[in-house]
Amino acid sequence: MRHSWSSEAAFFTPFGIGRQPSGYLRHRRAFEIGIFRITPFLNDHSAFDAYSLLVEARGRRLFYTGDIRAHGRKAGIFEELLRKPPADIDVLLMEGTHVRQDSDGSERGPTERDVEQACIDTCQKTRGMVLAMFSPQNIDRLVTVYRACRRSGRDLVIDLYTAAIAVATGRDTIPRADWDGVRVYLPRSQRARVIRAKAFDRTEAIKQHRIYPEELIARRGELVMLFRVSMSRELEEIACLESACLIWSMWPGYLREPSGERLRAWLDRLGIPMVIHHASGHAFIPDLQRLVRALAPDRVVPIHSFAGDRFEEFFPRVERRRDGEWWDV
Repeated sequence: MRHSWSSEAAFFTPFGIGRQPSGYLRHRRAFEIGIFRITPFLNDHSAFDAYSLLVEARGRRLFYTGDIRAHGRKAGIFEELLRKPPADIDVLLMEGTHVRQDSDGSERGPTERDVEQACIDTCQKTRGMVLAMFSPQNIDRLVTVYRACRRSGRDLVIDLYTAAIAVATGRDTIPRADWDGVRVYLPRSQRARVIRAKAFDRTEAIKQHRIYPEELIARRGELVMLFRVSMSRELEEIACLESACLIWSMWPGYLREPSGERLRAWLDRLGIPMVIHHASGHAFIPDLQRLVRALAPDRVVPIHSFAGDRFEEFFPRVERRRDGEWWDV
């Protein structure tokens, strides 16, 4: 049975939205809602199928970047936007995650391919199992970790949620349970959820590709396992963590939260080292400057930034607006 992306998230997590989509966005294919004409532009972001939007109405044109970057696995789509930008933009609503109080305008960070190479290095140096922590909805990272596994001679062990999300993308370029070098482990929490919901079609779909505790122990030095804190006691009881290493592949700020502190304490108790291999889901200032030059908007309005007051230092024609304020484009 095929499940939609939203239903997968709703089944496995409390943050999903149990809705069936009535349609899908298509790159550079406009559609209309009332007086508004909306053109989606596929962009490079860590979340799958993220879009920027050109919104037109009554002769005015607003471009909303959404979360965007230029250093992911779809960096080419960002360059396409620079080469073939929409014209005559009145307002650019532009994210500025990396416009911070300590920004100097030149900051760069790891690319998705840098993360891939770093994961390869860690896999080659680690004698035991490599635990990888990243969001299953970060499809770029799933591809990155899979490629690192193949290049370092390891198999990737995903959970049922990740296997379901990969299928729900509808893309045959995304690593799935039936790919070479991919196995599926069913954590206790997900097994209990399937039993409660009697959703046995989900486990039946990956039955031939499951991996069990005995194999986790025997092949621990050949595996990279997608890991979450809820699995810590389970894996400790299985006793498959000798000489293991954990790759943290999310925003490092999460490590300062209570859940991050609990993870660090668990790793310290077991003597498992942690390394951080992560690429931001947001564009750095030099790439945002290229975007502004290409779109040449009449006004740049900051969004999604803790330092909107610094936009004028890096971009021309900045016009700040307050949250909740109504104003004319």
